[in-house]
Amino acid sequence: MQDASLWTFISHADSVVKTVLIILVIASVFSWTIILQRTLLLRKTERLTRQFEKACWGGGDFVNLQRQIREDDGDLAGIFHAGFTEYQKLSQQPLIKREIILESSQRAMRLASQTALQNLEQHVATLATIGSTAPYVGLFGTVWGIMSSFQALGGVQQATIAMVAPGISEALIATAVGLFAAIPAVVAYNRFANRIELIQQKYEMFQEELSGILQQQLMQASRG
Repeated sequence: MQDASLWTFISHADSVVKTVLIILVIASVFSWTIILQRTLLLRKTERLTRQFEKACWGGGDFVNLQRQIREDDGDLAGIFHAGFTEYQKLSQQPLIKREIILESSQRAMRLASQTALQNLEQHVATLATIGSTAPYVGLFGTVWGIMSSFQALGGVQQATIAMVAPGISEALIATAVGLFAAIPAVVAYNRFANRIELIQQKYEMFQEELSGILQQQLMQASRG
């Protein structure tokens, strides 16, 4: 094999090895699509979270803030809207205890937070699956290719390195492609998991702070 280019090795590979390579390439493309999409989404979420925190704790009125909330203001705005809307609805009913009002508001915020986090976590687990399975899929293609190479040499009385090397090189490409698909997926998964955890902590802290403010308002209203 005079032309030892990568494409030449792939074109001469066994059909099973070619199938493995196609699967790994598809997995890599899918992985990078998820990475790009999640990166943009998390970046937008973090930016909107900072903006809404600044607007919320800037000393403004919660009623006016609620009226100004739009659908594209981010997940934190949605959590605030869910909790404060529930608070306003129940606080207008004089027979409902303040503990029930506070618990209902907290429940509404938790549901909104869980929905937001589920949206952020969508397809992230797929990266972990690709990262953990792609090397083994590539290894399978390599083992199969090496087996096929040695089987082809079974009828040869004298085997040389020149006869064995091309087949082994073709088979090892599967392992390389498997690692190429797995490494970015694992790195991105760990990165995204860490960022989502930090966002979740911010959401939980926001809910605690808002619950404390609503509780104070309920106590003031009962005294008045």
